[in-house]
Parts: sequence; structure tokens; C-alpha cells
Amino acid sequence: MTVTQAAPVVRVADRNPQERRWSILVLLCLSLLLITVDATVLHIAVPALTAALEPSAVQLLWIIDIYSLVVAPLLIMFGTLGDKYGRKRLVLWGFALFGVASAGAALAPMPLTLILARALLGVGGAMIMPATLSLIRQVFTDRRERAIALGVWSAVAAAGAAVGPLIGGVLVGIWWGAVFLINVPILLVLLPAAVRLLPESRERPDRPWDAASAILSVLGILALAFGLKEAGSGSLMPLWASVLVFAAGLGLLAAFVHRQTRLREPFLQIGLFKRRPFTTGVAGVLLGVFALVGLQLMLAQYLQLVLGDSPVRAALRMLPLVASAIAGGLAAAHILPKIGMRATMSGGLALVALSLTPTLTWGVEGHPVMLACCFIGIGFGVQVALLAASDTIMAAAPESQAGGAAAIEETAYELGAGLGVAVLGTITTIVYAPGLPPVPGVPDSGMDEARQSLASAAHVAEQIGGQTGGALLDAARWAFVNALHTTVVVSVVLLSLTAVLVAMLLRRD
Repeated sequence: MTVTQAAPVVRVADRNPQERRWSILVLLCLSLLLITVDATVLHIAVPALTAALEPSAVQLLWIIDIYSLVVAPLLIMFGTLGDKYGRKRLVLWGFALFGVASAGAALAPMPLTLILARALLGVGGAMIMPATLSLIRQVFTDRRERAIALGVWSAVAAAGAAVGPLIGGVLVGIWWGAVFLINVPILLVLLPAAVRLLPESRERPDRPWDAASAILSVLGILALAFGLKEAGSGSLMPLWASVLVFAAGLGLLAAFVHRQTRLREPFLQIGLFKRRPFTTGVAGVLLGVFALVGLQLMLAQYLQLVLGDSPVRAALRMLPLVASAIAGGLAAAHILPKIGMRATMSGGLALVALSLTPTLTWGVEGHPVMLACCFIGIGFGVQVALLAASDTIMAAAPESQAGGAAAIEETAYELGAGLGVAVLGTITTIVYAPGLPPVPGVPDSGMDEARQSLASAAHVAEQIGGQTGGALLDAARWAFVNALHTTVVVSVVLLSLTAVLVAMLLRRD
């Protein structure tokens, strides 16, 4: 009698991860999209949120900023934890926390509850983000395929920041809490898919993990970002105290770097920064996202409060930025091997600077065609530069340090996003407030409120009404446009100088 042996059952999780690498890429990019969208989804939803919860000016600032302020300092810590204990485990826990925090944010009854929920969203996002990039490094072993995968990843990263206002503009018409609640059903699909698809990275329980280094890095980055934000807004402390906090952050990070040079197995491979391409790649990520997110917030306000677009119309007018970001990430995967990292990164940054220049001629009138062209150039240029940076950063790090390298890049991403809003927003505020002259018929208290922001001026103008309210709104619009011009000049100069430095410092690779 012949006995037929049953064929072994091969589970998805047991297959070689290289065989399902493109499915893994889709899962990782969807995860990344959720995280990056949450960084900017409130840019257009702020008016509806303000009407529903009535936060103070300080509370509103924290609702917007707390997410990036929490994500940025935790990325390095969770990146190295993933290298030690396994990246898949962190992703799954991050999904669960992100889902719970999303539900909490959507159902928040008061501003403080929303701030706390946004902070938890930041913790969940910090657990997921380093793993998305390091898992790509793990499953895409061929560098040409990895360049394509990184192109898709970086396109999703920037497109997520760009599409955030679009999603916010559409969902806020239903209910402001929908901008958070939509995450829950998506995560209910992603969580079981991650269990089946994501590979287990090799745990390294014998690898030391220095708690002191983790504390220094978290507190240092947090103090740096918080001090800079407070120096610009002055919402919680005077300028001198903000400068002290910023200086303390620099001191903590200096102590962190010094400690790494003394450890036999450092918490983070500071030696990677001795490689010029790696350091330049990190700087490229920081500046590219700085320009994209900071200017996006300013331009979203320009569309709504100067041109009078509704949230949905403003979001739709920003669609060229999303489309060009995706196209730029995909095209850059083919451009990079042909012209090299130096030309790709410096060229991308130069294109962003060139695309911003026409906005210096704008007033309170609309420029629909030129606006679309500017958005296309900004999105494409940022993505080309980001891909060159991502490819160089991940290629410079061995697989065992992929989580740490990914965490450095994503820390630069989140710091760029947070600092872009803080620095460019601060410049706009500094120029806007004195640029708004007294308007006859508006009391001093009303003028003081109107000088806080263009949104505040619109609120005061609506309360006053009539010709006086219209005159205040017109004056505020011109003051904001002049402030926006100053912000754009700073951005163009910074981007141009960085493009030149990249071209000078990097050898053709």
C-alpha cells in the first residue's frame, strides 16, 4: 500500500520575506501614511475644531504641535529598541496604541483631553516610524530595488504631509472628530495584515541598551524643539527662559554624543556622522521637510484667509503638491543612479527654491495657474531631494544598525516638520503683528487680538461687521501677505545655500 505524504503547509509568515517584499512595502507605506497625515491633518480643520472645543490660543498651539514634539525625541529610542527586541513587535504595539489614541482624540470632550490624546498618537507613531524604513532595508537586499522602494516610501512620507490638509478639509465637513476616527477602521485592517506579512527581525538580547543614553537623547531633543517653539510663540514662558531651555537641550545632546564615544557598544552609531554623505543626507531630510511642512501651513492659511477658499476648495487646490510629490519620489528612483546623489539632492533643493520665487509677486488676488505650477515644483523637488537622502542614509548603515539609522532620518523628518511650523510660523508672526496698522473704529483690545494671527483678525472682523470689519480684514490680509513674502525669502535663501553646499561638499557618487 502506497502512503501519500501530505505536502507541508507553508504559512505566509514562514515564507522568505523577499518573496513578499512588495506586499510588505504596501503595508509599511500605508502605516507611514497614517503617521505623516496626522502631522498636518489639523492645518485646515482648525476652524471647525476651534468652534467645537473653544480652546484658548495656547491650547490650540499645543493641539497642533504636541504630536511632532512627542514623536521627534522618541524615534531614536524606539529605533534602537526595535534593533534589540524585534521591529515587528514594536509595529504591532504601535498600531494598537495609535488606534486607541485616535479614538480618544475623536471623542475628546475638552482641549486638554485632545492634547493628551495627540501626545499618545505621537508615542504610537514613534514606535511605528523607524520600523517602516529599517524593514525596507531588511527585505530589499538589492540596492536598485531598494532605491525604488525608498522612492515609494519617501513619496508617501511627503505626500502624507501634503494630503493631510486635503483629508482634513473633506472630513471636517462631516465632523471635526472624523479626522482622527478614520484611523480606527484602517488600523483594524492593517493590524492582522502586519501579523501575517511582516518578517521577524533577529532579536539581539545580548546587545546592551544604555538607558542613560536614551534619557539624554529624549530630553535633549525635546528641550531643543520646545525651547525653539517657545522662543517664537512665547505662549508659556518669557524669551530668556526659552533660550535657557534651548541651551539645555544643546547641552544634553552634547553629553549624549560624548557618552556614545565612550561606550564599547554605543546606543547610537555617532560614527555614521563622520561619513559626509550620511551627514548631508540627514541635513537634506531636515531642510526638505522643514520647507515643505512649514510653507504648506502658511500657504493653506493664504488660500483660506486671504483668497477666501473653503477648507475643501483649499485642499483641492493643493492636490498638485500631492501628485507631484508622488511623481517625484518615483522618478527620483530612476534619476539617482544616472546623475548621482550630489546632483539629485542639490537639484531637488534648487527646484524648490525656484518654485517658491513667484510667490514673492503675489498680493491678495488669486493666481490659480501659477499656484498649481509652484505646488508642482515644490512637491517634485522635495521628493527628489528626499529620495537621494534616504538612499544614502540607509546604504551607509549595516543591517544590524538599520533601526538606528532609520530613527536618525525620521527624527530629522519630525524635527523638520516641527521646526518648519515653529520657525516659519514665528517669522510670519513677527512680521505680521507690527505690519497691521490701527484701523479706525476698531478698539485697542480688538486690534491686539487681530495682531495675534490672521485667523484672529478674521474673527474680530466678523464680530465688528460692516465697513469697519471689512477694512480690518483687508488690512490684515495685506499684512499677512507681506509677512508671507518675508517667510518665502528666508526659505529661498536657506534652500539655495544648502543646494550649493551639497554640490560643493559631496563628491560625485
